[in-house]
Amino acid sequence: MNIVNISAMVALLGCLLAPTSATAQGVLALADDTIALGDQTTVSLPSGSALSATDGIEVLRQAMDSATGTMQAVVTSFEPGEHWLHADSDSVLLVVTDVEVDTTSADIRDIAAIERVPYTFWEIFRWVLLALAVAAVAFVVWWLLKHRQKIERVLGVAPQVDTRNPEERALQSLEDLRQRQLWQSGRVKEYHTELTDAVRRFIEECTNIHATDMTSDETVAAVEDGQWKVDSNALRSIFTTADLVKFAKSEPLPAEHEASMNAAVDFVHCLWEQVKPKEEVKDE
Repeated sequence: MNIVNISAMVALLGCLLAPTSATAQGVLALADDTIALGDQTTVSLPSGSALSATDGIEVLRQAMDSATGTMQAVVTSFEPGEHWLHADSDSVLLVVTDVEVDTTSADIRDIAAIERVPYTFWEIFRWVLLALAVAAVAFVVWWLLKHRQKIERVLGVAPQVDTRNPEERALQSLEDLRQRQLWQSGRVKEYHTELTDAVRRFIEECTNIHATDMTSDETVAAVEDGQWKVDSNALRSIFTTADLVKFAKSEPLPAEHEASMNAAVDFVHCLWEQVKPKEEVKDE
């Protein structure tokens, strides 16, 4: 082999190794120096260098190429024009071309308006079912309320009807109160409160006097105005004793407790005899 051939081979080898050597020595290299809008290209830069670029260039990712010892950065751009990439003291130009739109052949239309999708059969039917269910429940509730008494009688849960007259109810309440022996166990206020309440209810049930809403003096005055032949002084004594117990914390003697009870029983008997309904005289 002569000297000329050896020189040619060395020159050829130098040409093949030139790009790699250049990059390793600190020269930027672009895989493509011209890309379309939105396309990507790779930038090779020396290891340890930082890539900087003009506005409009986006660095997607960077990785070290162990084979060449260089940093590989993938970049893209969505702004057409010329963009400079820099690393240390080197620069390289990347040209980004715009995408041309053929408005003559492209079918460009305005944004379509919102279309209403028609209701399906099931969507309508379920609302009809709901309306029928609500109507059925309302009808059942109405029917139960209307026939409540009949249903309670059939089921045996109808409330007991109190067939007693006002005198019987009042005397029973007073007798129950006597049997409970409240004042004997120190519950004086409760005893006199229930006693006067029983008398007030009796007056209200058998007359037109609203005794449960009146004061003691108003109740006694209303009974006196009724022109009934009753012992109004005894009635006043019942209420006076109770008021002293409830509001003045009075402690009546045992005889006074019994006197109030006996006066209440006598008042109920006396007034009922004058206000009770007259029995109808049957024709013979």
